[in-house]
Amino acid sequence: MKTLMFGWEFPPHISGGLGTASYGLTKGLAKSGVEILFVMPKASGDEDSSIGRIINASDVASKVDVFSEKYWTNVNFLPISSSLIPYLGFEDYEQLREESLHKHTSVSHLGEKYTFSGKYGVNLMEEVARYAMVAATIAKENEFDIIHAHDWLTYLAGIVAKKISGKPLVIHVHATEFDRSGESVNQAVYDMERLGMEEADAVMTVSNLTRNIVITKYNIPESKVFTVHNAVDFSEQTTSKIDRNIDEKIVTFLGRITFQKGPEYFIEAANKVSKRIPNVRFVMAGSGDMMHRMVKRVAKLNLGSRFHFTGFLKSDDVNKMYSYSDVYVMPSVSEPFGISPLEAMRSGVPVIISNQSGVSEVLKHALKVNFWDVDALADSIYALLTYKGLNSMITKYGFEEVNSFSWDGVARLVKKIYSNTLEQCKL
Repeated sequence: MKTLMFGWEFPPHISGGLGTASYGLTKGLAKSGVEILFVMPKASGDEDSSIGRIINASDVASKVDVFSEKYWTNVNFLPISSSLIPYLGFEDYEQLREESLHKHTSVSHLGEKYTFSGKYGVNLMEEVARYAMVAATIAKENEFDIIHAHDWLTYLAGIVAKKISGKPLVIHVHATEFDRSGESVNQAVYDMERLGMEEADAVMTVSNLTRNIVITKYNIPESKVFTVHNAVDFSEQTTSKIDRNIDEKIVTFLGRITFQKGPEYFIEAANKVSKRIPNVRFVMAGSGDMMHRMVKRVAKLNLGSRFHFTGFLKSDDVNKMYSYSDVYVMPSVSEPFGISPLEAMRSGVPVIISNQSGVSEVLKHALKVNFWDVDALADSIYALLTYKGLNSMITKYGFEEVNSFSWDGVARLVKKIYSNTLEQCKL
């Protein structure tokens, strides 16, 4: 079986869980005998090619007129807005804005190539549209059995590939606009997500929580939506603690500093804990549109000497941060899954997660609270820092539990969904 897979990021160059999940799944599929053609907007050449063939969309010239009416019966193209900037950290915004002002951009013409940034900048929606144009050429020039598109950024590419090749499309929902924005959704993104779900022959979601959103908020039939929980890669296992040269305990939040991740609840809980435990420091690792507001809140609470903002951390630094940590906290408002708690547990760190996360469906040895319950969150942090028996139990059994979540098992389930989808499309 050969899969044409569209992604937006891939290790070692990633911005979050999407790239990590894509890599883990492709490794598992490769082991199970699935041949992968992995397409990404911009490849750097240092990606792990053992999972299959990496196709750099920036090297592919557009040769197919994707706007031809024969490909788009009953499907309307969405209006493309170039001003959408999801996931963009405040420290990157001005640089990207300046670049866009000095760079003339236009839709690719046949025979031309487009150099993608592969990021989440000011021209994101333009890149999504161009990526779909390049996808048409890739679909026409390669042999494959099924198409797999990761998250909304690649749905249009997946749809185009399906129209060109006639092969079935499976989309992988790692998050929805409701997770990112609450009820204040960006209509263009919602429309893109819904179009992808409607055109797909099967929809995979990373949790039952996300599956319910897909069914109820996007009106997708239950029969074609399947839950496939994420896993963790133990080949990069790190369990040894680093000598920190400080006596204080360290409590860590690691993720995008955005509405979805609940950073404000972490800060409010940190304020309560700091009044009960004198020797504790708090770390907020990541970047995002709420960074300025969070820095101001920490200053207002006079937590500056106990609170540290690291900015975005790359893979090696993430592993070091886990090794430094005594407790890991993920207070997400809406988390489709959440791989970071698994990574923390793999590193021997006890975790606290919100009930509003997909990973809470599969984890037993983690403390769970409602994201808005700051008192419960503070009590949980206090308990793990204070009661050695509880800490040891959660750490030991959590490590054993997370050891059972392998990408090989996830890949077997995905391969089964591929096979069933291919059979259904033959009927």
